[in-house]
Amino acid sequence: MAENEILTDNDEALDAFTNNYQRPSENPCGLYLISPPEIDEHFVERLKKAFDGGDVSAFQLRLKGLNEHAIARLAEPLQKVCADRDVAFIVNDSVSLAKRLGADGVHLGQGDGDAAEARVILGPSAQIGVTCHNSRHLAMIAGEKGADYVAFGAFYPTTSKDVRYYARPEILSWWATLFELPSVAIGGITTENVAPIVKAGADFVAVCAGIWKAKEGEDKAVAHFNTVLDQAVKGEIA
Repeated sequence: MAENEILTDNDEALDAFTNNYQRPSENPCGLYLISPPEIDEHFVERLKKAFDGGDVSAFQLRLKGLNEHAIARLAEPLQKVCADRDVAFIVNDSVSLAKRLGADGVHLGQGDGDAAEARVILGPSAQIGVTCHNSRHLAMIAGEKGADYVAFGAFYPTTSKDVRYYARPEILSWWATLFELPSVAIGGITTENVAPIVKAGADFVAVCAGIWKAKEGEDKAVAHFNTVLDQAVKGEIA
């Protein structure tokens, strides 16, 4: 397999969920923020501004190219803001860093260990999420190992990270129909394209560039996302 080959989900079993899933209108869809890949000590003010814009369910600190000590220094003020605003503070990839910081949880890629091992280290109250790409099999394994949520994607092209897997919205409908564990949709999601993801059954949408690169500013971007999410849940937009 070529290193840069894009893997798509051509699972015909998902086709049955294309038009047969009906999202309950009382089930909200939450906003899950992901940090830019590079930040400095001033980013805390941007995070506060984003939270000023409206409801945010979780914030994931995802930094690349830094050692654990450097990330921990940047994390401390961000974690405090999250605690003050009642937003879950999630660490990307590193169980050891999540343990060190006393984070609310950790998000694991497929190469970062499994949820069962993380649970032993972080305890019963930790929120543990697992990247499942476009795989029903990986999602079921994550659930069996005690994950608190599964993440599917990318659903759209994104500049936030390299993409090797693209998922179809139907996988969200399949998951919502058969399992109670929450799902997170990720990858290139904007206010212009989020409605089909919400309609398909995502419990949360993870957003990075759609907030931090928004020309109107973080607070207005969060406010706009919340408005669109609410409209999509109610079926007012498609």
